[in-house]
Amino acid sequence: MKLECDFLVIGSGIAGLSFALHAAAHGSVIIITKKSGNECNTRYAQGGIACVLDPRDSFRNHITDTLSTGHGICNAEAVELLVRNAPDRLRELLEWGVHFTQARKSTAAFSLDLGKEGGHSAHRIVHAADTTGEEIESAVLAQARSHPNISIYEHHHAVELITNHHLRRRRKKNKCYGAYVLDTQHRYIGAIRAKITCVATGGAGKVYQHSTNPDVARGDGIAMAYRAGAQIANMEFIQFHPTMLCHEQSNSFLISEAIRGFGAVIKDACGRAFMDEYDPMKSLAPRDIVARAIDREIKRSGQNCVYLDIRHADATQTRKRFPAIYKRCKRLGIDITRDLIPVVPAAHYLCGGIKVDSCCKSSIENLYACGEAACTGVHGANRLASNSLLEAVVFSHRAAHDAGARIHGVDQLPIDAVHAWDDSGTIDIEEWILLSHNIYEIQATMWDYVGIVRSDVRLQRARRRISMLEGEIESYYKRTRITPELLDLRNVVTTAKLIVNSALRRHESRGLHYTTDYPEQDERRWKRDTIISKKLRY
Repeated sequence: MKLECDFLVIGSGIAGLSFALHAAAHGSVIIITKKSGNECNTRYAQGGIACVLDPRDSFRNHITDTLSTGHGICNAEAVELLVRNAPDRLRELLEWGVHFTQARKSTAAFSLDLGKEGGHSAHRIVHAADTTGEEIESAVLAQARSHPNISIYEHHHAVELITNHHLRRRRKKNKCYGAYVLDTQHRYIGAIRAKITCVATGGAGKVYQHSTNPDVARGDGIAMAYRAGAQIANMEFIQFHPTMLCHEQSNSFLISEAIRGFGAVIKDACGRAFMDEYDPMKSLAPRDIVARAIDREIKRSGQNCVYLDIRHADATQTRKRFPAIYKRCKRLGIDITRDLIPVVPAAHYLCGGIKVDSCCKSSIENLYACGEAACTGVHGANRLASNSLLEAVVFSHRAAHDAGARIHGVDQLPIDAVHAWDDSGTIDIEEWILLSHNIYEIQATMWDYVGIVRSDVRLQRARRRISMLEGEIESYYKRTRITPELLDLRNVVTTAKLIVNSALRRHESRGLHYTTDYPEQDERRWKRDTIISKKLRY
């Protein structure tokens, strides 16, 4: 393992790879990822990238849609940066070899097909059929693999950020100097020293029992940053995607937002298009409204799902626009051009994360955060569909250029200043078997008590259970040799605690956080971020 670099990037999704490609112009880059390079949330994104290209659309419309969906606590400056930088970042993706779906009639800029999704007032979603994330991840990862200044270490799991706490020398200001990393194949923990560290570990959907996210999405970077003393913001705002495929043989398969933009209607088992009763935009309402409506209808009816109906659309065009969804459903005996598609809500996207400024700098010096692990303020209390991939490329670009401009003024930490990792503990197999079940208990607790609809009673019950589990896990962690499974478990319980505590602090309902105890939005007291940080002792 290489022990030092200018830039250490933790995570290999679109945010981490984009940061690495730009940072590589200023120095050496190491990317670490705990699985294979392409196993990340980016790969599973079906929808697309929101970008104003149609002359009938405007930046102002996209900004207004984003602010409206964010329920009053978006950072207006960040939203402006997001929208106005979108065309340049889209051109860059094209230069990196990303192939987006072309329009049948070349009337829009770049001749790209533009879709429409919930919450958007215009067609502005650039996509690669219904596998946009996979197309982007493949192309950008290929660019990173071929870059001479970038080294990628797969199956390397970040354990902790190296900060003042780990130094042999005491320093007043909290700084990041890299990370301790577990080589999961050789079971060796070493320190990677870096002048700049960028956390791009993605989201935390797997904190919940039902999620559209891959198994790697466990809040790793957020948990590590919190333990290191970074400010964490808006963790109560968990976006539940309204339409995950409901089938016993399907795990975490998302039915894209774009299928509603294509004309699909949400119906109950009796064929009633019930979204008409919840929002003027009907089935194209923003995700928080749709998810709560579906949750209510499921509980009211006693059914285990609702349905998407796209049978009225041209079958050939449906198959062409959604080839992956069509094939996956077809293998399960569902022909989406002829049959209703059974769907349920599932944890999908985290709008909060490590609090950063407009250049993605965290409250810890020399620590940046990008993508879903970061809270830039773009999403506020609810993310507008297809703004996430856009946020990743826009703000990772800004972060890399800011870090690149600073890199020569940042000193490399001497190797003797970092403590070697002490893994002298022994593994108690019997105790681990008992402890390993905790992850399922955490996920079930979060789903039952910290889900789409919350209450103080539910949240307090969740906090008690999560606190008890955290104590067990932390005790085991301190006296046991580190394993990937233990790191996942520790990060999941830390992230769950942050979500619960943030939800308990917000005494109102806003966006994705809906509580029956405070059903109204309170503009006077709660039109602000929820910020949590850990008090450190050196």
